[in-house]
Amino acid sequence: MSQAALDYAQAHQTDNLNHLVELLRIPSISTSAAHRADIVRTANWLVARLQQIGLSRAEVMSTAGHPVVYGEWLGAGPAAPTVLIYGHYDVQPTDPQEEWTTPPFEPSVRAGKLYARGAVDNKGQHSIHLAATEAFFRAEAAPPVNLKFFLEGEEEIGSPNLEAFVRQHIDMLGCDAALISDTSMLDAATPAIVVGVRGMVYMEVEIQGPGHDLHSGQYGGVAHNPLQVIAEILAALHDGQGRVAIPGFYDKVRPLGEEERAELNRLPFGAEALRQEMDVPQLWSGESGYTPIERTGARPTLEIHGIRGGFVGEGQKTVIPARVVAKVSMRLVPDQEPPEIARLFERRLRELAPPTVKLQVRILSYANPALIDREAPAIRAAVHAYQQVFGAVPVFLRAGGSIPVVAMLNHILRVPVVMMGFGLPDDNVHAPNEKFDLDQFYRGIQASICFMQALASMQPGRV
Repeated sequence: MSQAALDYAQAHQTDNLNHLVELLRIPSISTSAAHRADIVRTANWLVARLQQIGLSRAEVMSTAGHPVVYGEWLGAGPAAPTVLIYGHYDVQPTDPQEEWTTPPFEPSVRAGKLYARGAVDNKGQHSIHLAATEAFFRAEAAPPVNLKFFLEGEEEIGSPNLEAFVRQHIDMLGCDAALISDTSMLDAATPAIVVGVRGMVYMEVEIQGPGHDLHSGQYGGVAHNPLQVIAEILAALHDGQGRVAIPGFYDKVRPLGEEERAELNRLPFGAEALRQEMDVPQLWSGESGYTPIERTGARPTLEIHGIRGGFVGEGQKTVIPARVVAKVSMRLVPDQEPPEIARLFERRLRELAPPTVKLQVRILSYANPALIDREAPAIRAAVHAYQQVFGAVPVFLRAGGSIPVVAMLNHILRVPVVMMGFGLPDDNVHAPNEKFDLDQFYRGIQASICFMQALASMQPGRV
């Protein structure tokens, strides 16, 4: 164990907090053109921080959108493993402003919690690894592993330029394992390692009926109403057992093994707490034969997000709309491929659409699913680190959401991705009063130190 590095981190908690506070003061909102200068300012701040820590290379690298910050130190040598640490320095908008107790870009500490936009998502979490790296340089001359930092500025807008950047810089980003801290623990006493993320394909469906809106009294009964058409089509996309009713949709879905099902269902997952959280009369039974925790992370789903068309204003208007648009997404599991699922979706819609309307189907975005081998040495190093610092064996989870970078690094670089988060479920991610418990921040730095040391101790070539 790297006791000197751990002692250094303990002695410099205030310094690490001050660095984070300084970073959090920059309003790096990626979705707003008004904050482009702040994005650049944040990237330059991070380069200066990487240089201050001791990395041999640190630079801002351009993309078609916001820049990437890249840094590396390869002084551990070719026999040591190389870890690529990913994070994002952009943050969500702060609306509604009036719900913040303190201004979102004026970080404040209250009852051991740091409040600011980006505190946990993701400036605080990737700052954990910056602090751990600095502890190795200051206390032990150098880290025990080679390190590469890969910090993007577009995660909160869907990472539109990330895949192109990764493909263009495969050699530069080459590593033995990738480390991402952008998830949360189950609670302060229960660490969690996410070993699976669902993919997604997001579709837009357009139904064009008449050439213009029609009076329902004059044309009702002979004009096929696009709202009725879209309602009937969307209703037909699930069967009576809650399964997605698209032929071929489940053909490549890996069945859940009995061991994993048993492990998932041992987790402290409360259906009643989930019901209360959603504020619904009862949970939807969903896909028959699967428990709620299985359906929210390990099974594919289809959701309707919105329908636009017709008259929805105050009062009444008897109109048959000419055009209706619906938004639909499908969460995918290994080995479902987004382009193939999109084709199956479109084929099914064309089967369902009547000849009285015109149909258009468009892909708006997609992300691949990923499943990480939990026996990979890098995963075992994360398990060891959590045990050392938190005193508990982490649980393995499949995340219900999609994290595009995980699949990119896993598929393009062909390395295991360790999702080792330190946030908590009540951190108000993307909401007012976002926070990061400082105990989680400080213990996260210790866990990062232990992870690097554990990985360095493993047999070379098996990372």
